[in-house]
Amino acid sequence: MALTNFIVTAAVVGGALLLFTTDVRKSGAVFRRNARQIRQWLEEDTASAASKYRHQTAPSLLFE
Repeated sequence: MALTNFIVTAAVVGGALLLFTTDVRKSGAVFRRNARQIRQWLEEDTASAASKYRHQTAPSLLFE
């Protein structure tokens, strides 16, 4: 009976460990994908703001 309990416990712990490591890997991949997307949005927003700033300031500099 003790051997059966040990084997069942080892199988459950091994399964939980396998699921946990898989979950950590998937979460890491999702985090990297989200970080990449946020970085892309920030770069687009920065480029857009710089473009708007250049368009707004260029004519005013010509007439001063």
